[in-house]
Amino acid sequence: MNRTDRLYALVEELRARAPRRVSARELAARYEVSVRTIERDIGALQQAGVPIFADVGRGGGYTLDKSRTLPPLNFTPAEAVALAITLSRASGSPYSRAARTALHKIVAAMSAADSASARELAQRVRFLTPAEKDDPASVPAVLEEAIRTRRVVRLTYVDRTGAETERDVEPVTFTASGDGWYLTAWCRMRGGRRVFRTDRVRRAALLEETAPERPVEAMHDDIPSDYTVRPLEFI
Repeated sequence: MNRTDRLYALVEELRARAPRRVSARELAARYEVSVRTIERDIGALQQAGVPIFADVGRGGGYTLDKSRTLPPLNFTPAEAVALAITLSRASGSPYSRAARTALHKIVAAMSAADSASARELAQRVRFLTPAEKDDPASVPAVLEEAIRTRRVVRLTYVDRTGAETERDVEPVTFTASGDGWYLTAWCRMRGGRRVFRTDRVRRAALLEETAPERPVEAMHDDIPSDYTVRPLEFI
């Protein structure tokens, strides 16, 4: 059994036995690999967002939160690749990390054969991207958490002229356009609403302070007449 098939099988095994615990030694014997291999596989699944919990000591083992996993999905390989293409477009967005873990969960919930076919098909898709990218990968994750937890965030920002400033802002919304992603926030340094291109944020640090509630609509009251602001919808 190759590693991809084994990872899929491990998730299904733990789902079937939940909420009972299964030891690494028992899993190693079942899949004819070492205990260390099982531990590495479980670690990889946890990093991919699969809700597997481990207890150490006698009687311990692995268990999976059955309520937070996906049952086997009937996505075709082409549908899975289409989702991968869509989610890959989130690269550089505030939710790029969540997009990666979502894709891992989708692939892990597919049948082994369909998952393998999807991976093979994905190898035939290519993206042309700039060779140099100096934006810190942690910035989108920090901004996403600032919006989610409504925390004040300290930004180091470079404007269009190249001037760098440090300021504390109260994040309110993210807005996407053809030019990229923008953070709309109340800027304490300027005493008013400001829009920041996320790819110009050089550093971002969460502060302990909770930001006051600000109406979302007031952040988009001067949009040009040939544009409209459309909220994200689940359909």
